Amino acid sequence: MPQNKEYNPADVISQGKAVLGVEFGSTRIKATLIGPDYRPIASGSHTWENQQVDGIWTYPLEEAWSGLAAAFSDLASDVKNQYGAQISQIAGAGFSGMMHGYIALDKDDNLLVPFRTWRNNITEVASTELSELFQFPIPQRWSVAHLFQAIINGEQHVGSIAKLTTLAGYIHYKLTGEFALGLDEASGMFPIDPETLTYDARKVEHFDSLVADRGVSWKLSDLLPRVVPAGDSAGELTKDGAKLLDPSGTLAAGAPVCPPEGDAGTGMVATNSVRPRTGNVSAGTSAFTMVVLESSLSGYHPELDIVLTPDGSPVAMAHSNNCTSDFNEWMAVLGQAAKTLGAAADEGDVFARLMPLALEADKDAGGVTVIPYVSGEHVTGFSEGRPMVVRTPDGKFTLANFVRAHLFSAVSAMRTGLDVLFDEEGVKVDEIRGHGGLFKTPEVGQRIMAAATNSKCSVMETAGEGGSWGMALLAAYMVEHDAGQSLPDYLDSVFADAEVVSVDPDPADVDGFNTYHKRYSAALAAERAAVDNLK
Repeated sequence: MPQNKEYNPADVISQGKAVLGVEFGSTRIKATLIGPDYRPIASGSHTWENQQVDGIWTYPLEEAWSGLAAAFSDLASDVKNQYGAQISQIAGAGFSGMMHGYIALDKDDNLLVPFRTWRNNITEVASTELSELFQFPIPQRWSVAHLFQAIINGEQHVGSIAKLTTLAGYIHYKLTGEFALGLDEASGMFPIDPETLTYDARKVEHFDSLVADRGVSWKLSDLLPRVVPAGDSAGELTKDGAKLLDPSGTLAAGAPVCPPEGDAGTGMVATNSVRPRTGNVSAGTSAFTMVVLESSLSGYHPELDIVLTPDGSPVAMAHSNNCTSDFNEWMAVLGQAAKTLGAAADEGDVFARLMPLALEADKDAGGVTVIPYVSGEHVTGFSEGRPMVVRTPDGKFTLANFVRAHLFSAVSAMRTGLDVLFDEEGVKVDEIRGHGGLFKTPEVGQRIMAAATNSKCSVMETAGEGGSWGMALLAAYMVEHDAGQSLPDYLDSVFADAEVVSVDPDPADVDGFNTYHKRYSAALAAERAAVDNLK
């Protein structure tokens, strides 16, 4: 990253030259302020958690607003403590959220049904029918799949829908008054035509024809946000928006706001993975690998999403709903056990000490198999999950193998999609750049991911900064890029001096993962029985 921009952070903040990025992640709302060298100069956060209400994974949107204010307040405190300054103006801002999902509003902007998140696997019928109709993959978490499933179910709210958006789009709308989405996030609502960079007109017509006799009075295009490419402004922070962000009233309105994106888009930006043959993997609550394509795939595959980079290049995404959630809960239990035995072990110690054991384990985890499905898993055909550990009687049930099995399983569902991308489609990628919780412990996550993908896995020095930083970079691109400067070229300048640590796949680890993955796939029959019988 550029090292030659010397500045005083207090002056940058006081003069309103800092740029703000906010991301509503699965477990944390984070706000990041960056300076002219693109490095974070302050941050704040707020913890929140999804709930399952009447079988639906959701977050009360009241918590989104209270959490946003809490994260910004935490950011303001960090600024005051570090620099003795306050945030009264900003040069630009951007807001991101968990990708896709379903937020339906009526003509008065009232929420019609609780927010349905990406984690729900309740739209299989709609997903299958739409994919066949469009000859294009429509994953279960996409907004149009939720909409069509609600129509199929005969849900009463459907006739009252006036606007349909995602969490990022909803937050942006309330803060700016502009009903808009960035290209990547919009491409997870409904397919985007890569030529026109807006919703595919023929597919919109097909959808309208499909639902014409099902009692709806609207047209799909009337419901969807407008699509805005990276680099363009998507509105300004209004007075009401500034008050939502900063209830203290210190923050002034008027800052330009870039197009809102999902966490997939911010992940691509935060890893500088927006050129063809680049790829990144996000591994935390969910796991997904995104590879920017050189050309279109030969056909559609239900295991893969086709989305766009924030500037409009096609991307294949292998996504799984479950990654480290079950592992995190096991680490909490083992931490409780350590404390019961008299050891002083906080959460960070547990991960730092136990995760490296995975590198000492048997290559295939010694016969220990984990199915980490806290929720359903669309890639392998589950609408619900039952986390489970299975082992053979003659297996080697050691702590090291237990940890390795969990880490292998965290990326096993995602690997199912990658098999289609790499083996069936022959897509090439030069390296996979990792970010997310799996990579916080040095080397371990990289070794696991290199084995699972049989690809070089690289982690940048900024891997821990997260999506709020990626969103801040998109906002900075809007504010300062030269006319005609592409997003890839801009990011190359941002990351010019970034430190990168790379790990090549070890053949023994690759063989061990392949053996494990076959065992994992066979154990899904036991998972099916658990879902069917443990209600």
